[in-house]
Amino acid sequence: MHVRHLTLKDFRSYPSAELALTPGVTTLVGLNGQGKTNLVEAVGYLATLGSHRVATDLPLVRFGAAQAIVRGAIMRDDRETMVELEITPGRANRARLGRSPVSRPRDVLGTVRTVLFAPEDLALVKGDPSERRRFLDDLLVQRQPRWSGVRSDYDKILKQRNALLKSAAPVLRKGSRRVPRPPRDGDVPLDEARESALHTLDVWNDHLATVGAQLLYARLRLLRDLAPDLSECYDAVSAASSNARATYKSSLHEDLAKRLAAGEVPEIDELRVGMLETLEQLRSNEIERGISLVGPHRDDLVLSLGELPAKGYASHGESWSFALGLKLAAYRLLRRDLGDDPVLVLDDVFAELDSGRRERLATLVADCEQVLITAAVGADVPDVLRESGTTYAVELGQVHPAGSPVVASESGGADSEVPDGAVPDGDGPDSDGHVDG
Repeated sequence: MHVRHLTLKDFRSYPSAELALTPGVTTLVGLNGQGKTNLVEAVGYLATLGSHRVATDLPLVRFGAAQAIVRGAIMRDDRETMVELEITPGRANRARLGRSPVSRPRDVLGTVRTVLFAPEDLALVKGDPSERRRFLDDLLVQRQPRWSGVRSDYDKILKQRNALLKSAAPVLRKGSRRVPRPPRDGDVPLDEARESALHTLDVWNDHLATVGAQLLYARLRLLRDLAPDLSECYDAVSAASSNARATYKSSLHEDLAKRLAAGEVPEIDELRVGMLETLEQLRSNEIERGISLVGPHRDDLVLSLGELPAKGYASHGESWSFALGLKLAAYRLLRRDLGDDPVLVLDDVFAELDSGRRERLATLVADCEQVLITAAVGADVPDVLRESGTTYAVELGQVHPAGSPVVASESGGADSEVPDGAVPDGDGPDSDGHVDG
């Protein structure tokens, strides 16, 4: 599987862009701020419906434009599929697969898969638990796109439950220091209101446990399958054997949490019961704080080197090796499960690595079907990768073969000669922002 062609319209800094791609290694070289990361970010968006740089879609749309379009031609087994995403901040995004609109953008998930490694991924080791949870969930969706719906359902249930805990706080809390206001005509008696609120909370507990147990089960299975690859990839990148491990830290009650940390994967029903039991144990705390304290949204992935947690103890180089190991393990897992290679994206990472890690990483990725690399300086990329593939220069938002001149276009910007294999004018978005199927 590989991306044959990428088309952008009003995405990030690009009013429009066309980029022809081939299997093998493609290196995009350009100074910071020239637009090279925007290109690989668009490829990642096609695969995940999200960005590795920002949490919302608004920054993805070029300033002054109403919407952005990202379109990719995806090749798999000599068959081509077009994926098109229309990004409109403040409104529901739209998607097309081939020539046909799909009912939801997430219906295109799985058409192209990517594994991206970027400097931001150091947060997997040094950052908050949310970074590690997102890594697990994003990989889960790449592996089986249907989990996107489960994760979305869980987020909606969690939002509704938290809203209830906050709105019903005056009647749910016991021992409040607030003096209750005098009753008014039509008020529901306090005991009756509290009973009603508790009943509603029980309903949301059931919903949270039902969907949360499914998500937790999927994470645990994923981690079990990922663990052997993580250890091997860390050792390969670092050239050392340090017993790199990842264990699941659950918010469920202590007995069950210990079993999960040991690598056990209970059935969904047992996880659901365990979640309900823990919700009951922590009910007073949740009511007092007004937030949900139990569920996958409170869990963490504990990364360890030997007996020590990587966070706080790993050196800078070890942290980079761990983050790289996680992403390379994810790549191996997807390759093994899916039977074809995801697109591997290395966004501005070689400059962050010492020479030994650069060369070892280059060896590990040399046999991948398609690798997209960005770098501020071409010399940062090992010769074995640059010399075996294609190098483009990215300057002033224009992409051209390295070494060819950039000439001014009639519109006053920069333009380039059309490289071999590029799609000529007329094959991209039309003037009103839509892309012909």
